[in-house]
Amino acid sequence: MAEVMTARATLETGMRFDAQAGSGHHVILDAAEHGGGANQGFRPMELLLVGLAGCTGMDVISILRKKRQHVTGYEVQVRDVRAEEHPMVFVEITVEHVVTGHQIQPEAVARARAF
Repeated sequence: MAEVMTARATLETGMRFDAQAGSGHHVILDAAEHGGGANQGFRPMELLLVGLAGCTGMDVISILRKKRQHVTGYEVQVRDVRAEEHPMVFVEITVEHVVTGHQIQPEAVARARAF
């Protein structure tokens, strides 16, 4: 059976929430718009992009290490385009992998990011 993950977000004030994952880690969510707070944390949509970058990054670097690629630097850059009208959903997300190292095989990177 697959692992069940949990999360909750508790309103503190304005649009500021204290979000906690089942692992016990906390992150502050906030938004200055919509009667919101003082921009003291991630906006929820930003956090989705951060999660995407982190998740794909962990998968890709794990695969590259298994392929014995000598990676000295790795960055995942995520950019979005959102709808101009509410609901302002993502209409496009671009993920770019920037890998540096010694004798990195481009086909190994291409295969790792395809998963």
